[in-house]
Amino acid sequence: MDITEVPVTQKGKGKKKKNKSDKTKTTEQPAKMETDVEVKEEKTEETVSFPPAFSVSDIKNKQRRHLMFLKLKQDKRKQKMELKKKRKRQEKMLGSKAPPKQVPKTIENQRVYDETTVDPEDEEVAFDEATDEFSAYFNGLTNPKVLITTSDRPRGRTVKFCRQLATVIPNAHVYYRRGLALKRIIPQCVARDFTYLIVINEDRKVPNGLVLCHLPEGPTAHFKVSSVRLRKEMKRRGKEPTEHTPEVILNNFTTRLGHSIGRMFAALFPQNPQFVGRQVATFHNQRDFIFFRFHRYIFKNEKKAGIQELGPRFTLKLRSLQKGTFDSKFGEYEWVLKRHEVDACRRKFQL
Repeated sequence: MDITEVPVTQKGKGKKKKNKSDKTKTTEQPAKMETDVEVKEEKTEETVSFPPAFSVSDIKNKQRRHLMFLKLKQDKRKQKMELKKKRKRQEKMLGSKAPPKQVPKTIENQRVYDETTVDPEDEEVAFDEATDEFSAYFNGLTNPKVLITTSDRPRGRTVKFCRQLATVIPNAHVYYRRGLALKRIIPQCVARDFTYLIVINEDRKVPNGLVLCHLPEGPTAHFKVSSVRLRKEMKRRGKEPTEHTPEVILNNFTTRLGHSIGRMFAALFPQNPQFVGRQVATFHNQRDFIFFRFHRYIFKNEKKAGIQELGPRFTLKLRSLQKGTFDSKFGEYEWVLKRHEVDACRRKFQL
């Protein structure tokens, strides 16, 4: 039999080459598959178009933008009313087992406790009230008489603000400064039995400061004035206030400093309010900002009462409290606002 020899080396080499080509083919195929998948995904992303995030500010037409804003506002109000009705139904159905009402966290209700917080039943507080500068007023020995003046050369807005403030405070008189220094004005006020001197300062034709000096022994408080709104600038305001003595409401003056500032505001008004006028002057302290409002109330029925703002309105921020009458050079200060202490902790308040 004829035996033919088969070259093994050549076949092995050929097989190896084929294997290499096979490996390259196998390695290339998944790469192609991955690219195909990526292309398909890109195609799907291009084909599927999701609606863009809607924003009212993107609408260029002013009227349409305003209408859409009102519509969104109405929808939010409807949702809020539905949640409120739902809670009332749960309270009726479950009674005492209803879930408690959620109270949002605010800077005001997370306030850091102050050591100088006043306790009305404390004996030291009662002794201080009986011997301080306002004891004569609270004992009924003096009646408030207020002089309101301005800085030199006041503008029209400041003059209007002083006149409207005089209609709020009973027995208040407005006099122009005429270049006189406060050291000369104070003895004249004491001689004419004035119990308070109010000085309205201005900057760029806008009231920006208020000096409140209790006579004849002080103290003197300096406030920053902001957000002044006169009566003509207020919407839905009531008629002009009458000459009746208003009621006075003092809210949230809890510390020793706040207690003295609250007594200082209370001594501006007579102690016996005339309830026939139905007028209320409110000093509301919140985060060391004192908001002043002047309202007239009307009883609608036994449970409800409507209020009507009369104006003016403004906001006060205490800058310093000085012992005695006004003295810029040699005066002794009880308290001065320090900016770095305020910025250290936003939840700590002085009043």
